[in-house]
Amino acid sequence: MIAWQLAEAMRERKLSKSRLALLMRTSRTQVDRVLDPADGNVTIETLQRAAATVGRRVQLALI
Repeated sequence: MIAWQLAEAMRERKLSKSRLALLMRTSRTQVDRVLDPADGNVTIETLQRAAATVGRRVQLALI
């Protein structure tokens, strides 16, 4: 769900994966990992950085 929301925010802001990588100061490969819902190897910190770059934030809760 997070990957989908990040992709939607990127579309709204007309950001390419390459541009997001540049703004996050990371690689395009890392952005691909963040946007791949099947890849469970992404840290919360990376998700937070990606979200902040597109004007969003990550909120986690244990219920």
